[in-house]
Amino acid sequence: MNELEQRWRELGEFIREQRRIGHLSLRKLSEMAGISNPYLSQIERGLRKPSAEILQQIARALSISAETLYVRAGILEERDAGNDLVTEIRRDAVLSEEQKRTLIQIYETFRASRPAGRRAAGLRGRDPSPGADDPSTSPSTSEESAAGA
Repeated sequence: MNELEQRWRELGEFIREQRRIGHLSLRKLSEMAGISNPYLSQIERGLRKPSAEILQQIARALSISAETLYVRAGILEERDAGNDLVTEIRRDAVLSEEQKRTLIQIYETFRASRPAGRRAAGLRGRDPSPGADDPSTSPSTSEESAAGA
């Protein structure tokens, strides 16, 4: 299998995974995206190369960014989302400077607290369910925290 075929297969797997995470049947997602059930099935199996427009429709139906699918499809280059988000927060004309600083601080705290392995897994679309391997959310840690409080 060549690199391009592998990319389409991985894109299809990612779409299927996102559909399952959203508890959507193939039929329901195809309905929401406005594409045929067989076509969506072929995309998920890596047999079809969807256009940017179709990817946008799928992304909208899955409530994810179209950019995520474009990057996975090789239409766009991946960029460092963290720096772009901070830049966009700083550009926002509606927020006060204090609100911007607070929002950026919260965002950076969340990013820093996430283990590096889980960050990489999330970029591949294989992020485990919340708390699955995060000791900070395990029941014993929560109980210990409650006991210590």
